[in-house]
Amino acid sequence: MGPPGPHTVVRVTAQGTKRVSMAALICIKAGHRPRLIYRVHLDRGPAKGRRKGFTETDYARLLDAAHQQLGSPIVLVWDNLNTHISRTMHELIAARLWLTVYQLPPYAPELNPIEGVWSHLKRSLADLTKHSLDQLTALVKTRLKRMPYRPRLIEGLITKTGLGLQVP
Repeated sequence: MGPPGPHTVVRVTAQGTKRVSMAALICIKAGHRPRLIYRVHLDRGPAKGRRKGFTETDYARLLDAAHQQLGSPIVLVWDNLNTHISRTMHELIAARLWLTVYQLPPYAPELNPIEGVWSHLKRSLADLTKHSLDQLTALVKTRLKRMPYRPRLIEGLITKTGLGLQVP
């Protein structure tokens, strides 16, 4: 409850259809520090029949980029986002012989270290006001770029899941 007196009024325009979407992978490879590979998608407004966030093709491109950067096969532990489990995504996964996918249980954000990335990012943005979508996008990208230089942060997010995700 706020202090007595006049209420704060926050004016909101009809620009609620714009959004910044993010997708990321925490990558673990023997002999290397954990890595964060991510993509940011800026949606500037409505277009009939177009998905606002990441599509299956966008996720496939992220996985392809991770495969190129890591230079090795990928074992992916994924949540059950509808795009992750769609028929189209299953076909895209089947076409990538270097990719093995395991699904997390239906609602288990505590087992997904990427949820910690989003939580950390959101907390770092909590008290900031940006006046445009471009400013917000730039800030999100800057914050995400900093995370890989804090390997203990990423290691901590992995440890917090309790899954023991380690490379032999």
